[in-house]
Formats: sequence, structure tokens, C-alpha cells
Amino acid sequence: MYGLVNKAIHDMVCARFGEETWNEIQRKAEVEIDTFISMESYPDDLTHRLVKAASLVLDLPASAIMQAFGEFWVQYTSEEGYGELMAMSGDTLPEFLQNLDDLHTRVGVSFPKLQPPSFACEELEEQTLHLHYHSHRDGLAPMVVGLVKGLGTHLNTDVEVTQTQSKSDGADHDEFTIQYNPN
Repeated sequence: MYGLVNKAIHDMVCARFGEETWNEIQRKAEVEIDTFISMESYPDDLTHRLVKAASLVLDLPASAIMQAFGEFWVQYTSEEGYGELMAMSGDTLPEFLQNLDDLHTRVGVSFPKLQPPSFACEELEEQTLHLHYHSHRDGLAPMVVGLVKGLGTHLNTDVEVTQTQSKSDGADHDEFTIQYNPN
């Protein structure tokens, strides 16, 4: 994953729990990098070690940390120079989710080694849709729940997200039902 992800984890932990907690997480994860470079690629294992260590230090399930990170990521990236790209991706939750693959294609211009997931939306009925999430990475479904909630906050829309299908249970991709209500 790119350093921007690890930098965001650092910034989220420091903002919510302080620098000393981050230092403890780093020690437990055996990560000796003081500053992550946003545009540099790091092994996925490093990010997973940070999340696992954060789970131990904060006494929270890794899934809760991933969900909180997903929510944080939306605001973080909009403030870290990607706000215009996000603004071009849609004004409503369904529109934004439908355009996520295009957003990742545009981001890939700056991050040529980017290996983004793929998303597809299927409208079920008014204000309810299915989100199909395909990724070669395992264990990130809780982050998708957080991302959708963060997008709801970003787009001033109430959302409820339920995972209805999971790769960890043998499905070929993760699937979510999203109920939304614009404010």
C-alpha cells in the first residue's frame, strides 16, 4: 500500500490517542519508519502489522479499527489534496459509489503502482442498493463499511451498511446492502 495509507493511520491514532500510543503501536508492530512518504509504496504486511498492533494496544477488534479508519480516510483524503477529485465523483451516495472505479483510475495517474479494488452498485429499490466489492487483498471489508459511513457524512446522508456476503466465508467477493437517506 502507498505511504499515504500508513500516514493516515499514524495521523488518526495520534489525533485520537496521542503520539505515545502511536509509538507503542509502532514498537509492537516492529515498524521502524518514522515518516511515511505518501507517494512511496510499502508492503501490505506493514499496514496489517500496524492494524494488528493497534488492536492489541487499544484493546479493540481489528475490524473496529479498520471501520474507524475507513470513516477517517474519507475526510483525510479530502483534506490531503484529493478534495477536487472527490467533488468530481458525485453529489449523491449512489453516484459517488458508482464512480469509485473512475476515481481510482484518476488517482492511479499519481500512484502508478496502485492496485485498487473494484466496486459495482446495484440499485434494489429507492434508497437501498447493493455494493459489490472486489479486491485481491483480504480483510478490508470492515474498512469498506467505514468508507461508506464516511461518505455518508461527507455527502450529508444517513447510511446503514450491512455486509451480506463475505470472502472470508468463501464468497468470491464481499457484498453490502446500503440503506441511505439524504438530509
